[in-house]
Amino acid sequence: MQLIDIGANLTHESFDRDRDAVIERARKAGVTQMVITGASREHSPKALDLARAHPGALFATAGVHPHHAVEYTAECDAEMRALLAHPEVVAVGECGLDYFRDFSPRPAQRRAFELQLQIAVDTGKPLFLHQRDAHEDFIAIMKNFEGRIGACVVHCFTGTRTEAFAYLDRDWHIGITGWLCDERRGQHLRELVPHLPSDRLMVETDAPYLLPRTLKPLPKDRRNEPAFLAHIVEELARDRGEEVAIAAANSAATARGFFGLPAL
Repeated sequence: MQLIDIGANLTHESFDRDRDAVIERARKAGVTQMVITGASREHSPKALDLARAHPGALFATAGVHPHHAVEYTAECDAEMRALLAHPEVVAVGECGLDYFRDFSPRPAQRRAFELQLQIAVDTGKPLFLHQRDAHEDFIAIMKNFEGRIGACVVHCFTGTRTEAFAYLDRDWHIGITGWLCDERRGQHLRELVPHLPSDRLMVETDAPYLLPRTLKPLPKDRRNEPAFLAHIVEELARDRGEEVAIAAANSAATARGFFGLPAL
C-alpha cells in the first residue's frame, strides 16, 4: 500500500530533533511520497531544501498562509516566484483566507491571496488553498480568476456540506485530515466523505497539527506526524464503506495526477 501525504509541515521546529527519523517512520508506514507545506517567507525555502534533499520522495509548496499575510511585500512576491521556478515546488500556497483567527487584517489577507492567485496564473502550477470561516469572500476572489487558474485543492477541509459541494461544482479537490477522527468536531465530515468523488479526494496529516484523536496509543507529546496517515485512511475507508487498499490507491492516484508526482 502506497500513501501520499499532500500536506505535512515538516519544517516545523517540533521536527528539528528527529526529522530524519520522522521521514523514515512515514516510509515504513507506507507513506512513499509527501508534499511539504510552505506557508511563510521563512518556511517556504526550507520546504524546498527538504524536498531537494529527498528527490522523488518529498516535494514542496511555496506560499504565504493568511496568518502571515502582512509579510506579503513585493520582495516576498519575488521570493515566491523564484521558489516556484524549481521543479520540486509543485504548488502555489498555502494561501487563502482565515477569518477564524484573524492573525492578519482581512484586507491584507485578501491582497496576499490575490497576488498568489496571480502567481498560479503565471506559472500554471496548482493551488494549495486554505479557507476557514471566510467562504463567501474566498469564493468571490476565486471567481475573479476563473478560467485562468488550473487545479485547486482546498486543503484541511473542515467546512460544511454546502461549502464542499460549492468546491466540487468548480472541479476543485478536497484534502481530508485527522479532523475526521475528532468526535467533537468531525462528525459532519464522517457523514460527508462518502459523497466525495474519489478523483477529487486526497489525504493529509497537516503534521504536526491535527493529531487523530482515535489513534491508539496517542503519542505523549501529542505531535502528529506523517506515519499516522495510514490511520486516517483507515478511518476514511470505513466511513466511505470501501476497502482500505482502495481508499489508499485512489487518494494516491489523485495526488499524483494533481501535483504531477512521479510514479514509484
